[in-house]
Amino acid sequence: MKRTNLVLLAIVLLLVILPLVLPLPGGLKKPFSGTDNQGQNAIVTANPDYRPWFEPLWKPPSAEIESLLFALQAALGSGLLGYYLGLRRGQSQARRQARNRVDASD
Repeated sequence: MKRTNLVLLAIVLLLVILPLVLPLPGGLKKPFSGTDNQGQNAIVTANPDYRPWFEPLWKPPSAEIESLLFALQAALGSGLLGYYLGLRRGQSQARRQARNRVDASD
C-alpha cells in the first residue's frame, strides 16, 4: 500500500475512534438535541417576547426519526456530490487519454 493511503487510513480511523474514546465535556442534556433548539432557546433567553415566524409543515413523531431524516439527507447529498465529482474525473481522464492518443499518432 502506498504511504499516502496508509496516512489517509490512519486519519479516517482516528476520526472514527476519537469521538468514541473521548468523553463529552458537559455530557448530553438530551440524546438527540440539535443546534436548532439551542439557537431558539438562546434567542428566547435574550428576548422573551420572541415569537417564531412560522411553524414546520410536519413535525416528525420522535427525535430519532428526525435524526434519521437528517442522516438520510446527508447521505443523499454526499452521494450526489460523489457521483458528480466521479463523473467529472472520468470525463477529464477520457479527454486526457484521447489527447494522448492524438499526440501519439502524430
